[in-house]
Amino acid sequence: MEYFSIIILALFVNNVVLAQFLGICPFLGVSQKTTTALGMGGAVIFVMTLANIVTYLIQNFILIPMDVEFLRTITFILVVASLVQIVEIILKKATPSLYQALGIYLPLITTNCAVLGITILAVQKDYNIVISAIYAASTAAGFTIAMVLMAGIREQLELTGYPKAMKGFPISLVTAGLLALAFMGFAGLVK
Repeated sequence: MEYFSIIILALFVNNVVLAQFLGICPFLGVSQKTTTALGMGGAVIFVMTLANIVTYLIQNFILIPMDVEFLRTITFILVVASLVQIVEIILKKATPSLYQALGIYLPLITTNCAVLGITILAVQKDYNIVISAIYAASTAAGFTIAMVLMAGIREQLELTGYPKAMKGFPISLVTAGLLALAFMGFAGLVK
């Protein structure tokens, strides 16, 4: 039951983008097409899950035994940056079109506060390696859900009419706000 609770909380109630407001830059920047949003979501799922596993191991087998926990943040940033480089190399070789579509937002996963924030939160909550991986994957899946929903709404908005003054960034912010309000309704599911 604990795993199910963590998954539901991470996906809907404490959605990293729509409830905690972390990772807004790629959320607004890459959510113009659903295919691009799915690609970015997949990259974030991979990086966030692997980063949590690696940082858990580094925290518990290197930083704590050597009593150098003050190096946690810099170490975690290096882990995330390394994983993003691996994803970037793989995408450049495997799917050049997705690599091109993601553009500058792919390397920005390194500075995505959601990725670093979740690794630090997992350590602070003293999760074991299994729960940490489940928490990270669920949080990243919640990020993906939010991005795909936003992209779908933005694609539909392009097919409909709305005031010219709202074109571009203003309609994106209004849509993101309404989506966040909708997700806040999930908070009533948990006591």
